[in-house]
Parts: sequence; structure tokens; C-alpha cells
Amino acid sequence: MRVLHVGKYYPPFAGGMERFLADLLPALQAQGIATAALVHDERRDRWGQRPGPVDAPAIYRAPCHGQLLYAPLSPAFPFWLQRAIREFRPDLLHLHLPNTSAFWALLMPAARRLPWVVHWHADVVASMIDTRLATAYRLYRPFEQRLLAISKAIIATSPTYLAASAALMPWRDRCHITPLGLDANRIATPDPAMQQRAAALWGQAAFRVLAIGRLTYYKGHDVLIRAVAELAESRTLIVGTGDQRDRLRALIDSLSLGNQVLLPGFQTEADLNALLESCDVLCLPSLERTEAFGLVLLEAMRFGKPVIVSDIAGSGVGWVVRAAGHGLLVPTNDPVALAVALRQMQCGSKLRQQLGRAGSIALTEQFDIQPVAAKVSALYRQVLIHR
Repeated sequence: MRVLHVGKYYPPFAGGMERFLADLLPALQAQGIATAALVHDERRDRWGQRPGPVDAPAIYRAPCHGQLLYAPLSPAFPFWLQRAIREFRPDLLHLHLPNTSAFWALLMPAARRLPWVVHWHADVVASMIDTRLATAYRLYRPFEQRLLAISKAIIATSPTYLAASAALMPWRDRCHITPLGLDANRIATPDPAMQQRAAALWGQAAFRVLAIGRLTYYKGHDVLIRAVAELAESRTLIVGTGDQRDRLRALIDSLSLGNQVLLPGFQTEADLNALLESCDVLCLPSLERTEAFGLVLLEAMRFGKPVIVSDIAGSGVGWVVRAAGHGLLVPTNDPVALAVALRQMQCGSKLRQQLGRAGSIALTEQFDIQPVAAKVSALYRQVLIHR
């Protein structure tokens, strides 16, 4: 069996959807499935990149010229999709949504001749924060619904998200729940040089709070900054890049937290692992269902770290924490409640150890990439039998 995945980006681009895809493809190959992926080139204004003759999995990178409302701009994407189908000769397309470029499959006979599995990573949420998305979704929805109508199966990543998704409501009969997974072996134990770099960022802080993610509108980093304002003997690192950096820096300065809250920017995967290994707690203070699962919660499990997470209505992040039992849940957009949970973690070393152990067990028993890949491959076979 040969399966072509169509996604947004692929590592070294830093994102949960991308890291999951990078773990899933080799795991599917271990199931006897030949895999390839077509994504956008994370570096602007290149001519694109084709896989080498021995690359496995084969990654096609279509040229990209920036983003519009968080969607990649790639006029050449349909030509690259045609090329990937012609060269790789897939039996099935696996489309990872949201991704406007996946809609090109609707117009291509070569793509329409193949069965489609849709991986539903998140709804396009009509945001109360970025109101432009509500207008954009009115244009996006007809294509989204047509793609879902043609699909043979849909993978949702949690029962909570599926139950709350208006977009998936007409297609519940073809939805299958499979959580995201993580290849723990991919995440190496940091070497001494990486540990030293992490230690330099933490300084002498007795309590270390880590947040990882794009500095964007729905991540709630401003809530975290306000919550740690009265957290003594602590340091908070908010790792990532994005359009909200200047606003967050201004908030840090206005609260005189320049030595307590740092924005270290982009960090390599190896350095991120060193920060995860050395933190006391990982915080995910997101505000909206755009945060659909939170792969970083699984990465915290890899290092046995407890988490504090916003309990977003209709999102999978709360489901992950409840299933794993590895953290505390707090109301969204509530810096006071988040501060209480942080102090509880700060004062409770035994609690942190208990939650961290629960996460380590959950990663092995519930969120390992191999059983996830086995469920996905079984779904492929079911689709091909009944095509």
C-alpha cells in the first residue's frame, strides 16, 4: 500500500501538527505502508524541493510565498500535487486539515480517482479574538464541506473535539477517533552542552515554568505573564516566535517582569528538549478551540513533567490531561486561577512527581505512535476494501 499525505509543513518547521506527521510516516512504514508527503516549503520564495531517490519517507515541498490569515500562499501547489501523485503513485490520499491547499484535490482528476482519508486536526474556529477568521470561514466552509463529503473516512483526535465540531456534525458516521501519538525514541536525552544552555536561560530560579508555542492570538501567553507576576523565586520561559512578540514584550515591561519572564525566541528541537527536561512544569494557557490537542503535552510526558492547562470547552487538551492524569486544569483566560495552580505546583514537589509519573505511563500506554499508526493503517485497509 502506498499513501500520500498532504499537510501544511514538515520539520524543521516547528509545530505540533508537523512533528506528529514526522513521527507518523516512519511508524506507518513500520506497518508495511510506503509513505510520502506533500507540504509547503517553510522557507519563502524558493523553487520547491523534490525528494531524493533514496529518501524514505519522500517529502515534496511546494514553494510558498508567505501566509494570509494563517494559511500558506502557494499558487504552485496543484502542480506539485499532480507531480507527487504521478511520481509516487499512491493508492490513497491522507489529507491533514485545516489546510487550504488541500482543496486543490477537489479540482484534480488524478486526486479524485483516489480514496481520501481526512485527518481533522482542528476546526477553523470563528475566533472571538481574531474576528477576521469568521469572515474568512464563510468562504472556506463550502470547500471544507465538499472535501468532507467526498472523503471515505475522517480521523478526529479526541471524542471531546468531535462532539463539539459543527463542521463534522453531518459526517459523524464516517468519523473515527484516534489520538495523536509521539515517538518517544525521537526525543533524545539532552547532552551536557544542551543542558548548560538551558541552565543559562533558567538562571538561579528555584521554580521553572515553561511554555512552548507560536506567539499568536489564541495561545494565552498574556494570561500566563499576568499569572506569574506574584510568583516568587520563579522564572518563566515562553519559547517561540510569532506576531504577538512585541505585545507580550510590552506587557512584560509594563509589569516590571523583565528578569522573571523571558521570550528566548526560536529554539532548536534539541534545546527545547533540554528546557523540557529541566523545567518544573509545562503550562499551556490557550484560549480557544484552535488549540485542539496540544502535542506538547505528550512531549512533557516524555520527560515526566506535570502540566497546567486551560480547560477549553470543546477542545481535546482537557481530554488529554484527564486521560493521562498528568496535570491540573484551570478555567480559560483566568490569570488568578492559573496563579493558584502554579503556586500549588511550586509548593508541591510530591504532587509534581506524582503527576510526572502518571504522564510517563500514559505516553507508553495511550499515546505511543506505534499503536496510533496501527489504527491508522487498519483504517486505510478498511477504506481500500470498501472503495
